[in-house]
Amino acid sequence: MFYLLKTEPSEYSFSRLLRDGTTVWDGVTNPVALKNLRAMQPGTQLVIYHTGDEKRVVGTASVVSVDSNDPKNPKVKIKAGSALTRQPSLAEIKANKLFQDSPLVRQGRLSVVPLSEEQHRFLIKES
Repeated sequence: MFYLLKTEPSEYSFSRLLRDGTTVWDGVTNPVALKNLRAMQPGTQLVIYHTGDEKRVVGTASVVSVDSNDPKNPKVKIKAGSALTRQPSLAEIKANKLFQDSPLVRQGRLSVVPLSEEQHRFLIKES
């Protein structure tokens, strides 16, 4: 399984993750997003999506570890991958049939979104 993590760039940008190298992804409150976080395992591949004015996929990351001792606040340590040259916009994603039933399109406020292998491949492919 693959996941997309949404972040407001003014709160925690992908460029900051690149500088930090790793971070703990926590503070999620939506029950579905929490379930998605708890389902992650070390090595899970992630894409990072900037919300707000940008609304685009900006980079990759991977899961280092998952601490689910507190089920209401799982702590997922992630490691920065790389910035994407081609950064698919929300409009481009919505126009692609791969995403017609995706929570990314159907549940716009969901901050941790599962992706199929095909969706992941589309989001990270370079031009």
